[in-house]
Amino acid sequence: MGLINNLYKILVVDVDGTLVGKDGSISAEDREALAKARQLGIQVSLSTGRVTQACLGIINQLSLDGCHMFFDGALVSSLAQDEEVYVQPISQEVVKQAVEFAHLNDIPLELYSTTHYFIERETWASDIRRQFFGIEPTLVDFTKVWNRERIIKGGLTTSSPQEIAKARSFCLHFDSSLHFTWTKTPAYPDINFVNVLAPEVSKGKALAALASHLGVSLDEVIAIGDGTNDIPLLTSAGLAIAMGNAPDELKAVADHITLDIDHSGVAAAINKFLV
Repeated sequence: MGLINNLYKILVVDVDGTLVGKDGSISAEDREALAKARQLGIQVSLSTGRVTQACLGIINQLSLDGCHMFFDGALVSSLAQDEEVYVQPISQEVVKQAVEFAHLNDIPLELYSTTHYFIERETWASDIRRQFFGIEPTLVDFTKVWNRERIIKGGLTTSSPQEIAKARSFCLHFDSSLHFTWTKTPAYPDINFVNVLAPEVSKGKALAALASHLGVSLDEVIAIGDGTNDIPLLTSAGLAIAMGNAPDELKAVADHITLDIDHSGVAAAINKFLV
């Protein structure tokens, strides 16, 4: 396998549904396989809809250094070096309009800077963010936030038909000025986590920025994901791997389909193509 090892320089891995399963943990098999890849000199980078703070435990657990892609591709940064490689925040004017629309329509919008998770009131969604993702909200008046903070991402969290309908109305209203991805995590299969992003944001563009920063061609990248928001990521990578639990749309653009999250699909892919 020595020849194959030299083909790839970066392994990009999605988090929820790819690395992190129903119980919120990473399997021993996946941890070992990622450690082996790193020993071979391969850069392991996360690519996730999660905010930076919600990845700190994973980054520490896996002893990952280097750059990662957060906020569904809106930020590429190195935490170890406190360096932003690429960032696409939402414009202040659009944040202001989004806050006004959310207030008018009683939609509990979430706003994120690189360091803070802002809400206007506690909800069941903020409980999930605290308990599962490990991020503590900051309660603020949103009319005072849009011009003081650089907002990287907004969020809508939905489970009931009414909440989904409100989120869809929000997406429709901002169709031309924002980009939306609907994502899930195995721990909460009935909940939609809607990422609200600047129009040009995607995991694919973030990957291009990361590869360029590291001086690596996209052909030298392996990417593994499980959601429709991973389509731009997989279509940009030299080797695209979909999890067994991925939807058909993602499997359709993949070069290889690995095992599902419950059977350590990341480890199976690494063992097949890298070690």
